Amino acid sequence: MDFALAPEQRQIRDTFARFVDAEVAPQAAAIDAAHAYPHALVRRLGKLGFFAMRYPEGSGGLGLDLATFCLALTEIARGSMSLAGCAAMQALMGTKFLERLGSADIRTRLFQPALAGEKIGAICMTEPDAGSDLDAIATTARKVDGGYVLDGRKTWVTAAPVADFFTVFARAGDARKLTIFLVERSFTGVAVGRSIEKMGVWALPTSELALDGCFVPDSHRLSRAEGDGEEHLRATLAEIRIITGAMAVGVARAALGEAARYAAQRRQFGKPINRFQAVQSRLADMATDLEAAGHIVRHAAWCHDTGAPHHKEAAMAKLFASEAAARICDGAARVLASYGYAMEFPVQRYLRDVRFTLIGGGTSEILKMVIAKEMTR
Repeated sequence: MDFALAPEQRQIRDTFARFVDAEVAPQAAAIDAAHAYPHALVRRLGKLGFFAMRYPEGSGGLGLDLATFCLALTEIARGSMSLAGCAAMQALMGTKFLERLGSADIRTRLFQPALAGEKIGAICMTEPDAGSDLDAIATTARKVDGGYVLDGRKTWVTAAPVADFFTVFARAGDARKLTIFLVERSFTGVAVGRSIEKMGVWALPTSELALDGCFVPDSHRLSRAEGDGEEHLRATLAEIRIITGAMAVGVARAALGEAARYAAQRRQFGKPINRFQAVQSRLADMATDLEAAGHIVRHAAWCHDTGAPHHKEAAMAKLFASEAAARICDGAARVLASYGYAMEFPVQRYLRDVRFTLIGGGTSEILKMVIAKEMTR
């Protein structure tokens, strides 16, 4: 899709492509096997300005658009979905509400170091009985002198074991509405719970989080008013879905590249298997899916950047790109046959990691409901 890129976009994409080829891809398997947060690479992303890309210059950011951000994120996901997950969380959900709603002190102590990759942020929405159903969130925030006392349990908290601060959604005042709080790891009553062992993205740790009588000062209520949390969250959902689609495109590109290389080298019955029509047909389907996914994600990002209606387009982009990426990664494993099942080849990692994109930002079933609802407006 080079024909649609501005010179600056092409330069940024190529910068991150070179970074991935030189520093990420060569150690992607080791990152995966270590099951540990890749702090050094996260700091390198900070130095490259990745976490600052989507924020305005007045906040210390680079003021770039979502389409450009997605180009960089796609390259990162091509090298390592674990690193891409770390990067996406830090660049958006881990820091977005601090930049938009935080005090000057919060921005200085936490937000600015987070842009450099020196402090890690996490977001806490999901609970044991609350996923897509935000109305089921049960964590409470009780008003006391000088602040609030939070009580509740969060789960599937991405980067919780290494996070320095948490953006927490809880019910304060009117129990039917959500309020956003900033909880620092050093606060009393914060406890990171059991680690959740996952099928993929092994270097992105995920855990439970317990809040037991956690006092949060008034200065750390990020919501401007009690109960406005869902409004702020919904304003960010489309962006979450578009960048998840971008990550799906990245891992799919890596899977297709590996399948094409293997098919050119693997010989059966006296010739490379890419000379057989069945393999050619599968590769053609994979390539077409990838091209379409790239275009629909870029279109959704363009709609977002130009201020056009984009909630339906974001849901479509995430839905199509993640499902297409899952098909592509499965197709790559089929091209490699036995070696697609072998841990020594990266295809098994792509096949495990791609499922991350089917969940983040809403399941395919939820996205279809969103699309249908938007169509009836």
